[in-house]
Amino acid sequence: ADHDDTVRAVLAAAPSADEVWLFAYGSLMWNPACDFVEQRVGFVPGWHRSFCLGWDRWFRGSDSKPGLMLSLDRGGQCKGAVYRLPPDAIEDNLGRLFRREMRAKPSAHSPRWVNVRTENGPLHAITFVINRNSGRYVRGLSLEQIADALAVACGPWGSMADYLHSTVSHLEGMGIHDSQLWRLQELVAERIEAPTAGDLPAK
Repeated sequence: ADHDDTVRAVLAAAPSADEVWLFAYGSLMWNPACDFVEQRVGFVPGWHRSFCLGWDRWFRGSDSKPGLMLSLDRGGQCKGAVYRLPPDAIEDNLGRLFRREMRAKPSAHSPRWVNVRTENGPLHAITFVINRNSGRYVRGLSLEQIADALAVACGPWGSMADYLHSTVSHLEGMGIHDSQLWRLQELVAERIEAPTAGDLPAK
């Protein structure tokens, strides 16, 4: 019921009643969790993709090796996918989407409308941004520290290394090169491939 109320509140604030779009920048690109009838590449000014949603101990992490998830944080810019939802099933699709993206209570992921630029013109889309006031907002980590976490975190939904790889692959498939994610992928690979103490030959 909570999510139904959130869906109604978000739709009531819609800048346009004609179409409802979703902006995806992470796992929603390869697993949208909703139906869509059109897809475009979108550019969102004022927000950037960031591993700032922590610490995940349930899905792609554990108590001893928690993961960091992507969210949108203020500042910069972000390219991703925009999906137009079926006009006859908007509430149903948003309900499914919100239940997945806002599982934790209270949620650190807040739905909001953003301005999106596309080759076919500007539009408004719903996306999920980090709630900086939540206890799950992580900031100030270096790329090396983020890579340390992503290289070892794993849970029932898979590893954080796979999550990163899937994000990079789907961005590249849309013609989007995120240099910071590529660098992170290199750092994670170095850590995964590095021999552990138990693998080193005895002196």
